[in-house]
Amino acid sequence: MKHKLQNTVIRDYRESDRESCRGLWRELVERHRELYSDPTIGGDCPEDYFDRHLAKDHSIKVWVADIDSVVVGFASLMVNRDEAKLDPIVVSKPFREKGVGKQLVERVINEAKQMSVKYLNVEPVVRNVEAIRFYHDLGFINIGQVQLFLDFSNKKWNQNLYLAERRFNL
Repeated sequence: MKHKLQNTVIRDYRESDRESCRGLWRELVERHRELYSDPTIGGDCPEDYFDRHLAKDHSIKVWVADIDSVVVGFASLMVNRDEAKLDPIVVSKPFREKGVGKQLVERVINEAKQMSVKYLNVEPVVRNVEAIRFYHDLGFINIGQVQLFLDFSNKKWNQNLYLAERRFNL
């Protein structure tokens, strides 16, 4: 981590934050497009998925990272009975590696604990090694599920992962 921003405020989402969060969602999709070398991920208007995210059926709580009245990140907690999911967390590129994401995750963790949630999970894409390291450093060390699939598109895959003494593509 480079240096922590002292003036970061983590606060509840407000409707007035909507356009900022939509822009952050677009940044999230752009990152996934880079990771997978696929400019079609998220379609033409990926920020619309933020609105769909808020409209989901289960209980969603959203916090934003505010620096000098500018929203530079957000995180969501989705709760389903005694389990919860941190999804997504987004920090604008100029503010990454400055403690903003850590502050957002710590807020989500504290809220989940207060709600007596048994399990809090997060599902970073496997190619996002930085995100996996970030979550691991914050205590997400248990693996609950692995998703495997067949690719019929003949897409070129990167790197290799060894799990259960087997080789997988990323």
